[in-house]
Amino acid sequence: MCGILGIANRDSDVFAEIYDGLLMLQHRGQDASGIVTYTGEFFRERKENGLVKDVFGPQDAETLVGTIGMGHVRYPTAGSLSAAEAQPFFVNAPYGIYLVHNGNITNTAEQREKVTGKYSRHLRTTSDSEILLNVLADKVADAIKVNGNADPIRNILAGAKMTMERVQGAYSVICMIAGVGMLAFRDPYGIRPLSVAKRAAKGDGDDYAFASEDVAFGINGFEKIRDVKPGEALLVDLDGNLHEFQAVEGRLNPCIFEYVYLARPDTMLDGVSVYKTQLRMGQALAQQIKESGLEIDSIIPVPDSARPVALEVANATGIRYREGLVKNRYVGRTFIMPGQQERKKSVRRKLNAIPLEFKGLNVLLIDDSIVRGNTIKKIVEMCRDAGAKKVYIASASPPVKYPNVYGIDMPTKHELIANGLGVDEIRQELGADALFYQNLDDLVWAAKEGNPDIEGFDCSCFNGEYVTGVTQDYLDALENSSRVSAKIKDMPAAGSSWNQDQAASN
Repeated sequence: MCGILGIANRDSDVFAEIYDGLLMLQHRGQDASGIVTYTGEFFRERKENGLVKDVFGPQDAETLVGTIGMGHVRYPTAGSLSAAEAQPFFVNAPYGIYLVHNGNITNTAEQREKVTGKYSRHLRTTSDSEILLNVLADKVADAIKVNGNADPIRNILAGAKMTMERVQGAYSVICMIAGVGMLAFRDPYGIRPLSVAKRAAKGDGDDYAFASEDVAFGINGFEKIRDVKPGEALLVDLDGNLHEFQAVEGRLNPCIFEYVYLARPDTMLDGVSVYKTQLRMGQALAQQIKESGLEIDSIIPVPDSARPVALEVANATGIRYREGLVKNRYVGRTFIMPGQQERKKSVRRKLNAIPLEFKGLNVLLIDDSIVRGNTIKKIVEMCRDAGAKKVYIASASPPVKYPNVYGIDMPTKHELIANGLGVDEIRQELGADALFYQNLDDLVWAAKEGNPDIEGFDCSCFNGEYVTGVTQDYLDALENSSRVSAKIKDMPAAGSSWNQDQAASN
């Protein structure tokens, strides 16, 4: 999960708009930030580890000049945490191409071998995004050999088509090409989101923008046109013309976890309101709560992403809604912290309980999802320390049992508390008095109700069914990768039932 943004203006510098847009996408990545602009002659780039507000300052407005630009906020799911792997990435031929990418490529080993072997390219990082960029460069070069160089737009779009035919996995991509313009394309399943918007330029024509979420548009006065179609490539040339090209046949299967946690509630993804989806998730979850017969004094959300679900559960059950957990807004999202120990330390920094809302009461905590279990387990302890009589948990999503290979940091089953454990075993591990999970069919209904034209969703982290077709060899290699091995060292301390069960399965 990363955030990407591109803006192609007719006659005004883009740095300030890219900066503001990335702030709206900061929830999609906190590890690194990058911006590149284009003057029509030269590229100007800056990227570092850190939040947008910390990486960029007023001085960058003087150096990152140009009417075309794009930015990236990184949450690493492939490669290392080094600033060298922050995006955007660049290749100088053909034309000169910069790329930002949200998603994850699943046939990286094969593509790395082709890029470094057949095409004799040197890769500077272990990032799948750099591999994707070099594949695109190879394919554009192949198109030039066939078509000649008289029509660069034709070559770029042909290269995008051949790239989609060769690369597997999830990818929403924005590129800047020297002398040509801005390219955006989305994988044939539309797993990761990407939208296009426009506004009237100060002079003639229109300005265009591409972004992971449409919340990045309004702050800059852009109006969303639509979502980029699966398998589609769009190119805004230097004259401000938008070229639309259905490169390969597409079938829309967006990642359902976007609606659970990743996207902001004020976002529309593929015609579906994230907020309304979360309300419907609450409606479905409320039915289980009512049927349980538990005595519940209040419903308390785990802030912030569970609030819409919790509100609707409260409305549907008639149980009072309370804010019992206060969030420190200066601590990042613990789910996307880069290591287990850092996530666990951040929970206490992030949340504090209000004793008056817990003392002597039976409370139902609503969380958007339970992935590793670190955060919610600590929260249960906090609630008991605050005097709660009973602590119940309801997850707005089903048990996360399988690795996500499409750009969410759940690459190994060893990290997932629901892998190999039943609901009651998870309840015991979390220290709760009762545990409810959303049914997968209800979750799909909640999202699909917003747009019946969506054929289906990628629900692989819940059901193990990967829409692009992932081999067991790939999953095994992922489990045994050095990055995953480093994470496993940070698993819960020896002695916990979860850790013992997982160790036994290694």
